Amino acid sequence: MRGEGRRPGHRRVASRPVGVRFEELAWRETPIGLISLRRRRDPSLGVEVYEVKLDDEFLMSSLFPVAEIELARLGLAPLAGHGLDVVVGGLGLGYTARTALSDDRVGSLLVVEAIEDVIDWHRRELLPFAAGLASDARTRFVRADFFAAVADGTGFDPGEPGRRFHAVLLDVDHSPRNVLHPAHAAFYTPDGLRRLAAHLHPDGVFALWSDDPPDPAFGEALAAVFRTARAHVVPFANPLTGGESANTVYVAQR
Repeated sequence: MRGEGRRPGHRRVASRPVGVRFEELAWRETPIGLISLRRRRDPSLGVEVYEVKLDDEFLMSSLFPVAEIELARLGLAPLAGHGLDVVVGGLGLGYTARTALSDDRVGSLLVVEAIEDVIDWHRRELLPFAAGLASDARTRFVRADFFAAVADGTGFDPGEPGRRFHAVLLDVDHSPRNVLHPAHAAFYTPDGLRRLAAHLHPDGVFALWSDDPPDPAFGEALAAVFRTARAHVVPFANPLTGGESANTVYVAQR
């Protein structure tokens, strides 16, 4: 997820009082700040909103799931056949992983997440829109640093080093330029992308969520490694502004 911790910290789980408009469900101190999951009732929209925060910064909100959903749909669209083996890097609120599982061509889903508490949110089904993700027989959670797994060459499956996959769907950093930790920056270079591509089958797909508009420099890095690369602008209604916002989903195929 956006906001990876690197060592254990303090954790708290709250029970939900009846009739409240706001509740903090869980939080954990990490070296990069306090990561928390909260639920609130938005009276103007008439919905319950789930949010992930890093200190006072909002990382994810259930009000804006469109691009996370499209990350899975666009990333899997170029692939043919059934029994697809898929990696999701960054679990977060679970929209990308849950959408991937809704594709009946997916045979296995490996979710790589650095924070154990985030995995625990899903195992305890704190997020109703992601219900069934943890219990699906195709799902396996791996607590690991996605970027370190690429950099050291071991790959994403601890039980099968060097295993290849049909698709890798990544949603951790804000964008290739706006990373959560300096160590992530090397991943977005041609060398880093080549290391990632080594974990894909021929014709395999790498797809990436970004909060920024399409970045020509990153597009060139993708084109240097992959046979095809495209940046999809994903617009969505923003109920907070009454207007429209957009994210970017990059899709590159070997």
